[in-house]
Amino acid sequence: MPEPSTAAGAPESGTGAASPRSLAEALRARDDAALSALLHSRPDLLNPVPGDITQLATRAGTRASVVRALEHLDRFTLQTAEALAVAPDPCPYPVLEGLLTGGEDERARAALPRALATLRDQALVWGDEDRLRLVRTARELLAPSAQRPSPTGLGPTVAEATAGMSPTRVQEIVAAAGLPATHDPVSAVTALTALFTDPERMSALLDEAPAEAHQVLGRLVWGPPYGEVTPNPAPPVRWLRDRGLLLPATARTVVLPREVALHLRGGLAHRDTSPVAPPVPAHREHRPQLVDANAAGQALAALATVEELVKSWEHTGPPVLRAGGLSVRDLKRTAAALDTSEASAAFWVELAYAAGLLAGDGEADERYAPTPAFDDWRELPPAERWSALAAAWLPATRTAGLVGEQDAKGRTLSALGPELDRSAAPEVRRRVLALLADLPEGGSPDTEAVLARLAWERPVRTASDLRARLAGWALTEAEVLGVTGRGALSGPGRALLEGRDPAPLLAPLLPEPVDHVLLQADLTAVAPGPLRRPLADTLAVLADVESKGGATVYRFTPGSVRRALDAGHAAADLHAFLKEHSRTPVPQPLAYLIDDVARRHGHLRVGAASAYVRCDDDAMLGEILADKRSAGLGLRRLAPTVLAARAEPTALLEGLRAMGYAPAAESGTGDVLVARADAHRTPARSAPVPVPDGPPVPDATLLGAAVRAIRAGDLAATAVRKEPGAGPSAGVPGELPRTSAAETLATVQAAALTGSAVWIGYVNADGAASQRVIAPVRVEGGFVTGYDHTADEVRTYALHRVTGVAELADDHL
Repeated sequence: MPEPSTAAGAPESGTGAASPRSLAEALRARDDAALSALLHSRPDLLNPVPGDITQLATRAGTRASVVRALEHLDRFTLQTAEALAVAPDPCPYPVLEGLLTGGEDERARAALPRALATLRDQALVWGDEDRLRLVRTARELLAPSAQRPSPTGLGPTVAEATAGMSPTRVQEIVAAAGLPATHDPVSAVTALTALFTDPERMSALLDEAPAEAHQVLGRLVWGPPYGEVTPNPAPPVRWLRDRGLLLPATARTVVLPREVALHLRGGLAHRDTSPVAPPVPAHREHRPQLVDANAAGQALAALATVEELVKSWEHTGPPVLRAGGLSVRDLKRTAAALDTSEASAAFWVELAYAAGLLAGDGEADERYAPTPAFDDWRELPPAERWSALAAAWLPATRTAGLVGEQDAKGRTLSALGPELDRSAAPEVRRRVLALLADLPEGGSPDTEAVLARLAWERPVRTASDLRARLAGWALTEAEVLGVTGRGALSGPGRALLEGRDPAPLLAPLLPEPVDHVLLQADLTAVAPGPLRRPLADTLAVLADVESKGGATVYRFTPGSVRRALDAGHAAADLHAFLKEHSRTPVPQPLAYLIDDVARRHGHLRVGAASAYVRCDDDAMLGEILADKRSAGLGLRRLAPTVLAARAEPTALLEGLRAMGYAPAAESGTGDVLVARADAHRTPARSAPVPVPDGPPVPDATLLGAAVRAIRAGDLAATAVRKEPGAGPSAGVPGELPRTSAAETLATVQAAALTGSAVWIGYVNADGAASQRVIAPVRVEGGFVTGYDHTADEVRTYALHRVTGVAELADDHL
């Protein structure tokens, strides 16, 4: 796009060459870099690679491709396209400038060349500055109609609104407007249009209007331009309708013609234009060190939460719904176990799933369980574990914020369900972080400013406002994950956004794992930091987590001690473990608790009869039988030291424990069974693949090859050929030549001898016809081998598949 003219503010026409007559001609005039930029910004045009420029132009004008291109425009560029859709076709640059600036908005005047250049680069606008043309499909999408109002609020033109009107009625309107009668409706409409576009005559006509008529026009001028009328309208409405200032749209509605609205608006297509992106200033400023420290604390909490979540599913994970996903009840249980909200629990579940740490086990009664990758992840240093989570979060298309909402069919969206992918999520996430990265270090923006900026960059074209919601979720998730701290982008978060490994930046911020706890007299232990893996695993069995935070508090209870004994630990082992890992003396109440539970542990033995209870103390068995709470277990005495039960061993164990006893399970040989459940793992699973937002962006190699192929195909399609002579070999210009086999062979052999290029028509084995420019080098055995300018490589073709051949004009290649 040339620079704006300093005199008129409009871009110069440049070389003065003839304006292209089609989009294909405009694209053909571009250099390879410009074509490559077009294919990079609109990758859907590459699938498959167009055969030539004409195919590229045709594909660039298809509805699906144009809709996608329009959705990627910023607000002012889209407003420019909307103005072109209601402007004359073709539209001179000064007319477009007037529609957007009204001759007064200097910011819009300065921003217009950039917006127009973007539309040109996107192949949505073509033509010189005196003949700007919007691609037909874009005009159809953006132009106003009764079924699809325009964002400009303008209605149809006079010619469009009077298309179905009787000639007599048109002449009546012309006469009421003070114009001379014409000999046909077309000239009458032309005269009425000229009146409405003449500022002086329009002002004189409106000066005659009643005051109430101006109020009616004021309600319609900025849209919507349609209004309902009764069969006997009020005098002001009748006055406007008689003079064509309001034209009938249906039997009960009238419409304000576009020309009248533009006069009333002062020539503006939009009430408000947005030529400049809304700024995103720093709302608060923090010390960068404080931001990083806060983010590191959040990162540490995130690691603990994910590990706790996945470990809680390693024995008996929640079942997979028939339609896929996690049930509402199981999500509530997970939230309660993590001591968080259901929305937060859904995020952690989806994050662990995106990182490949949990998945369905694939069994008949399918349940969720940790994957083998979880064990590898746990062995990594904390910074690398966080890096893996953050790297999974940034490109993920699964959107946890949708959990609990309903889809189009009224079905509730569940966590881990199949309907949570939103392809725009990664792009919004990256853009939000990029806006934070543009602020000074430690600066955090106001959320509304971020949302306003995103709305300008991609104007919302749907009622759901999904992008704004995605941005809000991105800010929240980045904070709880530790990508940001106090709303500002952290150092590790900046590295993540730039594609660098954040682990080296995060590692110095995280506390070193400790190998000790502080035991207290109230049967609690305080972990002054993250614990080393063996200590954390053992302590998780021996005690229950009471509170989390910078220092985790564990509480010892009879149930937790019995759990450790069930896992195979002896009382002496537990005493030694606590003495080794406590920086404070082991409190006497804790030692007594362990000894007391150990003394009673295994005193009762439960085995399979269906089940039985064995105890050397027959008085204790009598006490159990006398207890009313044991009635549901179906107990009866078989011997002084043995009770039989109808309940299963597991139910019997749980029932006796609920009564306050500490039974132990035993094997068929009488040995105590160690109740250490094996951790369940799924087969090897890969992390879910994000759903792409359209075709992938091509790399430089693919772009270069595509541009060469398009240029070569265009060369073959537009090659200048010698005029065919009269006779059987003569062809119709623009069609494949039809030559006999002998003529084809002779022409190709002559070209091989002289080293010249020829133009051929070829039908491949699939029956697809194409045209190519080749330079034959060898003709033998029914095949011709030569350099194919279309494919930019040496190829061999069967002569019997060549439909015809023609010589190229001299010096064409």
